[in-house]
Amino acid sequence: MSFQPVIPFSGAAGWAFLQRTKVAQQTAFESGAVLQRDVQYFQENIGNVTTAEELVSDRRLLSVALGAYGLSDDINSTYFIRKVLEDGTLSADALANKLSDQRYFEMARDFGFGDYNVPRTQISDFAAKTVAAYKERQFEVAVGNQDQDMRLAMSLERDLGNIIGKSTSDTAKWYSVMGNPPLRQVFETALGLPSSFGTIDIDKQLEVFQEKSERYFGSSAVDQFSDPAQLEELTRLFLARSQIAQGTAALSSNSIALTLLQNV
Repeated sequence: MSFQPVIPFSGAAGWAFLQRTKVAQQTAFESGAVLQRDVQYFQENIGNVTTAEELVSDRRLLSVALGAYGLSDDINSTYFIRKVLEDGTLSADALANKLSDQRYFEMARDFGFGDYNVPRTQISDFAAKTVAAYKERQFEVAVGNQDQDMRLAMSLERDLGNIIGKSTSDTAKWYSVMGNPPLRQVFETALGLPSSFGTIDIDKQLEVFQEKSERYFGSSAVDQFSDPAQLEELTRLFLARSQIAQGTAALSSNSIALTLLQNV
């Protein structure tokens, strides 16, 4: 039986416990036989893959590849994934450049099937980097099976760091935040935005994100979260608001049940 992460509390207390025990828990998780077999298979075989077609034709390789980018739900969408990978990222018409979810762009860029004569699967450290990302995200998935908020909090530093490290404008970085579903959920929750927020005009969304970021964190810039104190405050606010929302939903559900019972 594989190791299941232990999250004894929700909210800030659970996050503090997870931070203290993360190294030990992740080590135990990664020792699981199934994960070890999948990782070994990928390491031994990805170097033989030179086209997107070959990758999507091998379900075990594709499972690790998608898992490394948090895209495991697309395992059966082989035509779509092949198209994303074959188009690459260098052309403005490439599919990855038209998708709001930036994880597809990152995967297409990293594999390089559509951008280079020799894909990056042939680079000596490609397997190691992909496997490391896969292990990290699989542990996050396991944590999410216990507490989804903890999974989102865990991915925050990595996903934000990838955006902050780009040499692009602050506006472009906010669009990247909005184009990353886990990051977007964290920010929408932390900033108290409604679930319908994503349906309004994209430029208006940008304006609201910047205004509320200024109000809650003292700056409208995405780069502010390179400061550990600012990142910690974002995480704290996300967990607190999420816990409040869950408590409110539970109270509402209980009130409805009580009303129904009283009318019996």
